[in-house]
Amino acid sequence: MDQPKLERLLRIMQLLTDKARKNTIDTISESLDVSPRTVYRYLDTFENAGLKLNKSEDGISLSKDSKYFRMISDLAYFNEEEAYIIKRSLEVFDSNSPAILAIKRKLNNIYDFKDVAQLIVKPGRDRVISNLLYSIAEERRVILKNYHSIHSGVISDRIVEPIAFGVNMVNIFCYELESGKCKYFKIPRIEEVIVEETEWHYKEFHEKVKVDLFRFSGNTEKPVKLKMSMVAATLLIEEFPLSEQYIKQLSDNVFILNCKVYDYQGVGRFVLGLCNEIEVIESPEFLSFLDEKRSKSKY
Repeated sequence: MDQPKLERLLRIMQLLTDKARKNTIDTISESLDVSPRTVYRYLDTFENAGLKLNKSEDGISLSKDSKYFRMISDLAYFNEEEAYIIKRSLEVFDSNSPAILAIKRKLNNIYDFKDVAQLIVKPGRDRVISNLLYSIAEERRVILKNYHSIHSGVISDRIVEPIAFGVNMVNIFCYELESGKCKYFKIPRIEEVIVEETEWHYKEFHEKVKVDLFRFSGNTEKPVKLKMSMVAATLLIEEFPLSEQYIKQLSDNVFILNCKVYDYQGVGRFVLGLCNEIEVIESPEFLSFLDEKRSKSKY
């Protein structure tokens, strides 16, 4: 492909991701100084390459569901907690500042703000991450070679359909064929990822990744209500920034956390670490969980 043609394709991609602009065949044709027929040909090129286009009365835009668009955006992925921190940081500045508005607009053009984090990959993990990104984009089955399971104490190959990365890409959420369940696999425990030619067959069983404010995932929500001191509330917000939106201050030294979690492990660890600063109001199941943890304590 010659350079001018490539430049026009990239320019069209830029136009199609600009939400502030209404793109039509005519406006794109005018912007690039090419014929409408040429624009149609370029759009066909995008679709043949696997990119999806949204076409409506509001114009033409590039869909964020496009496989390679998702692959690229995952490399600059912000999880919900990190996006919340960015949002709060931006609120410190003048909301009418052109620079702040530009930052928000650029982020929103490419990412869903609530889903947008910097990729942190340890040396030696880049090929594992790269192959998983590719398999998600191409919707391919993979083999997680020599996966080290601390639960079973067994090292074995796992055949999975990768769905999405967890926080900071330290784990990968997959549908495992053998168990027929969606579960997380730790990236450092994967020796190698082999991408197969076989496409996903169990997409209807792929579950949406759900993570609570304590960074634990699951499918069933469990209610938690805590009465905390100022010390506990402050430490909670510092360690888990998303918790701030679930905290209500009753007095100078009384704070109430009312939220739902997917696993008691995260919140339980926090409560047991500050047991003199926190009173559990709800729920009985959570109290039973804490009692069991205390009964097994070695101290």
